Amino acid sequence: MEEKEFTLNDVVEMKKPHPCGINKWKVIRLGMDIRIKCEGCGHSVMLPRREFAKKMKKVLLKHEE
Repeated sequence: MEEKEFTLNDVVEMKKPHPCGINKWKVIRLGMDIRIKCEGCGHSVMLPRREFAKKMKKVLLKHEE
């Protein structure tokens, strides 16, 4: 399985949309767990890194430093 590239403040698309109807999430914390925030309603979710990598579809917007 390929390793997906993502960094802090990237906007990613998950395989399943959030119940609010938006499928854009911002990565707000990196570590053993990844915290993502829904771009629609602002709800945040923390997932283990392995589970996040499995559920992430693609990076929509790369954060430029």
